[in-house]
Amino acid sequence: MKTLILASQSPRRSEILKKEKFFFVPFPVYVSEIPDKNLSLNEQIIDIARRKAMACLDRYLAQSAEKNPEAVILSADTMVCIDNLALGKPDDDEEAMKTLKMLSGRIHQVKTAVFIIDLKNNKSVSHIETTDVYFKKLSDNDILNYLKTREHVDKAGSYGIQGQAKVFIEKFVGDYNNVVGLPIDAVKKIFLNQKWNMQRVE
Repeated sequence: MKTLILASQSPRRSEILKKEKFFFVPFPVYVSEIPDKNLSLNEQIIDIARRKAMACLDRYLAQSAEKNPEAVILSADTMVCIDNLALGKPDDDEEAMKTLKMLSGRIHQVKTAVFIIDLKNNKSVSHIETTDVYFKKLSDNDILNYLKTREHVDKAGSYGIQGQAKVFIEKFVGDYNNVVGLPIDAVKKIFLNQKWNMQRVE
């Protein structure tokens, strides 16, 4: 049985894994999320997820007294993209306001890269999932009221689809969980394709 190590501090990713009854060990790491502009948009996001996974691997091997050779490290990075630009987490309310104005009345993409390392053979697998999200036209008042909720803090694209910002969404095409932060169907498919028997919670 493989033990899942989650290289993320995101409560949303933890919730998705719990809902799917995966047993996992949270092992958050902190790496720079500044994208490498020499890479394509998809490559930038995968590169950040890879850096998180590698940092987790290094820390796990250095700190864990009893290393589980059957462990699998899972990291992820989510970005909101529009006009071929990646919109990360806002630095402040002013940046969040600017971002939400940019998304207002338009279609954007939410991309999540997952990077998975199998410790037994040091094999890695990566995948990127894209969901199209259609925003309603937002007034300044709509945005200001949303910012008062503080939901935008620490959210790629300055909003969370699972919270009060759901009223901003006309529709989405693709995986909903991908917009929340983890394309769980794609992750399960990887586990299946690799023939990894993951520990579950009964």
